[in-house]
Amino acid sequence: MNSQLFRRNLEFRAEWPSEDVQAMFFKCVRWQVEDTVDPINCPYHYYCDSTYPGNHPPYVDVLVFLFTAALYLATLAIMVVDISRRGRTCLSKSKIYLQPSGPVSLPLILLVLAKGYRINTVFPLSCIGPAILQLLQVSALTFDSGGSGKDVRYAIFQASTISGILHASLYLDSIILPYYTGFDALVSSTFSGECASCVCRKEALVVGGRLIRYRGWSLTTFLVIGALCLRILCRATGESKSRIMSIKSLLESLGLILITVDCVYLIRKSPEQSLMRIAAFGGVLVLICLQMIKRMSAQMIQWHSARVKLETGRICTLQLGLDSPRV
Repeated sequence: MNSQLFRRNLEFRAEWPSEDVQAMFFKCVRWQVEDTVDPINCPYHYYCDSTYPGNHPPYVDVLVFLFTAALYLATLAIMVVDISRRGRTCLSKSKIYLQPSGPVSLPLILLVLAKGYRINTVFPLSCIGPAILQLLQVSALTFDSGGSGKDVRYAIFQASTISGILHASLYLDSIILPYYTGFDALVSSTFSGECASCVCRKEALVVGGRLIRYRGWSLTTFLVIGALCLRILCRATGESKSRIMSIKSLLESLGLILITVDCVYLIRKSPEQSLMRIAAFGGVLVLICLQMIKRMSAQMIQWHSARVKLETGRICTLQLGLDSPRV
């Protein structure tokens, strides 16, 4: 039923109310339910009980766009260099400062998402915000830096990344949940005519709506957090071939898989089918593909090295057998 409503209302989106009314719905943070006089045709009557303070100036959106594009290009360049193995030594020291989950970019991402509720002109974060969180999650799973050995700085770095991802998820939900709630109210309701935002519904309106299931605070986020916690544990214990290492690798792989599923889902279920949104999630998918290529290449190199060592051992054994004196 929800998917039918979603498709039907996207097809007839031209019949939606004016942009001002749409903005009122998409930016409403408090919906109030009223007593209804028609429990059969209008069992639930809602109206928006909040006022949107307005968008930030367009130059703020432009700055956020440039910052996000620079982060993505830096991440893409680092991953390509890591795969090609060229210039890796030169980038290894500066990589921590260029990556989205690094100590420089992460606070700026949190600032952008914290103020993202009013960034809604050129680069609306209600549409692009999930891609920014996914960029941060992919960066955290891809780059394992911040110190060497059992360095305390490594634990501090990973702990700050964990805290940053959790805060970014909460900030993103504060942006997208009103948007998804308003979208559900606009799509699956009928206007009662008593006020600009007064609608009648057949079912109760829930936070985030029922049409789009994506949330920043989700299983994907907790898988990423779990992988980072196990990284700290593996580094602290100094065990690289234990069960913890296997579980960590599994969580990292599952995290990348769920991020991929979220990207595809948001491309298909997006209320705003814009080229910028498709490009944003497509860019995240490109990074995930590069990471998978890097992992496959590393596995092939390890397999080839193990095979070479095995063949070398066999040759040495045969030579020792031939060189040994016969009794």
